Amino acid sequence: MKLYEELEKQLRKNPDFVSENGELKKWVIISKAQNNDAGLIGLLLESDELKKKFFIEVKASGRSSLVFNQSMFAEFLEQKNHLKDSYTKYGNKVGLTIDGQYLKQRNEVALVWPYKDCVLEGGQSREEDKRDEIFFNELLAQDEITQLLEPKVLTSAKRYTLKGAKSFDGFRRDAELNRKRGLPEDTITDNLIIKGNNLLALHSLEKEFAGKVKLIYIDPPFNTERDSFRYNDSFTNSTWLTFMKNRLSTARELLIEEGNLIFHIDNNQSHYAKILLDEIFGRDNFINEIVWHKGREGGSSRSHSSSSSMPTEYQNIFVYSKNRKNRFWKPILGPYKSSTVSNIERDHKGWYYTRGRMGRQTAEWELESGAGLKTYVSDKTHLEKDEVIKLITDKDAQFVSKGDVWGNEFIPNSKSTKYDTEKPEKLLMHLIQAGTNSSDIVLDFFLGSGTTNSVALKLSRQFIGVEQLEEAFQFNIQRLGSVVKGCTKQISKIVNWRGGGGVRIS
Repeated sequence: MKLYEELEKQLRKNPDFVSENGELKKWVIISKAQNNDAGLIGLLLESDELKKKFFIEVKASGRSSLVFNQSMFAEFLEQKNHLKDSYTKYGNKVGLTIDGQYLKQRNEVALVWPYKDCVLEGGQSREEDKRDEIFFNELLAQDEITQLLEPKVLTSAKRYTLKGAKSFDGFRRDAELNRKRGLPEDTITDNLIIKGNNLLALHSLEKEFAGKVKLIYIDPPFNTERDSFRYNDSFTNSTWLTFMKNRLSTARELLIEEGNLIFHIDNNQSHYAKILLDEIFGRDNFINEIVWHKGREGGSSRSHSSSSSMPTEYQNIFVYSKNRKNRFWKPILGPYKSSTVSNIERDHKGWYYTRGRMGRQTAEWELESGAGLKTYVSDKTHLEKDEVIKLITDKDAQFVSKGDVWGNEFIPNSKSTKYDTEKPEKLLMHLIQAGTNSSDIVLDFFLGSGTTNSVALKLSRQFIGVEQLEEAFQFNIQRLGSVVKGCTKQISKIVNWRGGGGVRIS
């Protein structure tokens, strides 16, 4: 008699193990096995064949005892309920588990790699790229992880204003401003730049800023070995994933419920990063992928591999919300293109016409054949449903919402940048304006050349930046000093920037 037939015969002796339609209650039986149920074990021991298969004989002090092999029994019962004898034991399930469950039981797509269950401190400077990184296992090294991630004291803090550097005199906490932006009255309202390991900095910031940051923008190491900063930009893939997972998990906790994360990467890691972000933020909270056609001559376009037959001209910008239902986001408006919406036409005087339907009284319109694109019209225009409407002149043609492919207007001028990875301020301006209101908090914990902070300051947002490298840190101080004094470069003229503000640096 085959083993499963013998097992089924014995189990059917207990009516509690059989359903109304005559099938064995697999999960009831497995649960009984996991709890060493005496009735189940007794049924199994009645059969010599089952006793030999599912029990181990242990001898000690001249006596022998039988020990029930729970895992073998549960695995056999689960598989044999579905498979013929010719199948392997993994024919029904992938043999990988996460949190004790098979992937099929979790009903999800997961990214699995070595050391996923570890914390990596992650030195970023190239001086550290040969050091032996320690992967602290989340279960086995709890004491070490607790010590590593406990909040750190900020040292050597200074305040920088128009009058130069001053000694640290305590954080400012503007109660009135905090009430206006819906944050606790004791929230820090200073702009901050922190020099140090960003994982440790994020955990130190968590006590003060958990659930308070409106927008996080990061432009992390692309793992390409071509970073013009002195970053360690050549992690192994598994190390890079652990490095990012640790930081993204903590960063998510800093976001306010309606907040967004913007993750800037290239195609070397974008596909891994997308699945990792899905796991941490939830696939339902993925909003969009912006393809930035940066061109060959600007920004980091020169960093493509010399062996590549197809130089890369674009980068990927993933947008995730913390909670899609509460998400804050304003339309990003850009130049009108005749190919954007098929039913917009121009007359000989340069006016745009279309048929549309009324949106809100703020004169917001949703174009019928525009795949959800929106445009804004003059207050002088009278809007009626289904009539031909005069929209905008050439002068005001920038009011059509942008799609998810960005390019020409954001290509940086390589001559105006210090690093070839430096992003143009106009790119960050659009993202920050879309994801925040004035005075909201913006965080960048891969600060690099400091574009995020410079743009945030010019847009009257509070910013927090974290940078590990001394060279980049000093460059940030100089750049922000110039912004505070009223620099006229990049977006300054667009936003009418005349200087002001300040920052606390540690």
